[in-house]
Amino acid sequence: MKLSRIFAVLLALACSSAWALDYPGKPVRIIVPFAPGGATDIVTRLLAQKLTEAWGQSVIVENRAGAGGNIGGEAVARSTPDGYTLFMTSGSIVTANQYVYKKMSFDPAKDLLPITNVASGPQVIVVNPSFPAKTLKQFMDEARAKPGTLNYGHAGIGTQTHLAAENFLYTAKLDVTSIPYKGEGPAMTDLVANQINMVTANIAGAIGHISQGKLRALAVTGKQRSPQLPDVPAAAESLPGFENIGWFGLMAPAGTPKEIIDKVYRDTAKVLDTAEMRARFYVLGMAPVGNTPEQFALAIREESARWAKVVRERKIAVN
Repeated sequence: MKLSRIFAVLLALACSSAWALDYPGKPVRIIVPFAPGGATDIVTRLLAQKLTEAWGQSVIVENRAGAGGNIGGEAVARSTPDGYTLFMTSGSIVTANQYVYKKMSFDPAKDLLPITNVASGPQVIVVNPSFPAKTLKQFMDEARAKPGTLNYGHAGIGTQTHLAAENFLYTAKLDVTSIPYKGEGPAMTDLVANQINMVTANIAGAIGHISQGKLRALAVTGKQRSPQLPDVPAAAESLPGFENIGWFGLMAPAGTPKEIIDKVYRDTAKVLDTAEMRARFYVLGMAPVGNTPEQFALAIREESARWAKVVRERKIAVN
């Protein structure tokens, strides 16, 4: 650890009690590691609005896309640990990227502190309405008939939408070409424009396009149908046993005082435990979580162990 970083951590620890009493005394920024328009961005902006109201301080959303979320993650990991820079991570960044990337500029387990899981929900497999397949079975039949000719877009190598698609393709034993983007939003834009064939999207990022008829939903990735898309089958109906759930959570740079971590957790959990937020997340195909930092840390460790095996068996790698 560089001396400047050590000094920042020691200063943060020395001032923790005073900061906790006054926090936040100025605007807080939440870094989103993907482009605007995707599920991570949507969830963050909903939360930022409510925390702004609760704190009486602006909570600013800053998008830093690229490298499967690693650019945004590094920015937070290297920031001053004073609670004024937070990170809205999607699950894959802190559970799978360390296995996907041969070299990372930060260590999620050492450089970031869990605060709380904000929301979770299944993904949805979507195609352009002009695509011939109208069901998941028809898509699988089409892919098997033309191995290597179909493609799918995602938010970047190792991201939730990439790993969800890889999990589906692996389970179904399909050969479909990966096309990475710098975020879920750009991938969805190209799918709507019929430039690619399929996206395994977070429901939050796709449900608007589905309701407007711009995309066709083939299946949700939960074991059961989603109440937000009751007419869309669960993938398990055509692919028994398949399930893939995405999530989004708040983290902070290592060294952030525990008093501030706990305050952000408590205030976030309070915001999430309201009828309004449950209703807003429901529309997006998600449910608020709001678990404790300790529970969140344990869940990350357990999921990380599972993805280590999937990434190895699927030979998913960058660099």
